[in-house]
Amino acid sequence: MLNVEQKLEVLQSYPQLQRKDVSLGRVNFHYEESAYEKKIIALHIHPNGNGYIYAGLLPNYETDDKGFVNIRDYSEADLRTLLDETIKAMSTNPNAVESEEPEPEQAKAAPTLATTSTGGGTWIDEDGHTLTLKYEDDMWYVYSGLNLDMAFESRSEAGEYLKEEGFKPQAQA
Repeated sequence: MLNVEQKLEVLQSYPQLQRKDVSLGRVNFHYEESAYEKKIIALHIHPNGNGYIYAGLLPNYETDDKGFVNIRDYSEADLRTLLDETIKAMSTNPNAVESEEPEPEQAKAAPTLATTSTGGGTWIDEDGHTLTLKYEDDMWYVYSGLNLDMAFESRSEAGEYLKEEGFKPQAQA
């Protein structure tokens, strides 16, 4: 487990992140070039070593209802991996985070958010409610049954909305 100074050192090594000191000695880090409304990447890094990193756009992390992962017990390697993936997912430029090692071809082909082959699909929340994401007429539509719930100009906006509402892509059989 990293102490707070080590976590801050890792976060400050990312030049695209801006440090913001907040109350009670806690520190946030913002990513101002985010392609999303969401700008906070690191939330409440606390003097006791606790803190949160945004992973709401990443399919392989269990997050709280706001999309954050607790990093209290993260190693430096785990923290850097999470930061790299989050910055990449939040970037308009998918090459915003350069890795020293090339990614395997399979990882490059995987979308940021799990989808069906059409890019849409069924999303489910923990209570079993489902929403359907469809691409029609140059727009992304979220349906609740036959009823239109929301419409978005981009796939990433639709995915972020669904995640914020507590929905996850339904596993394909």
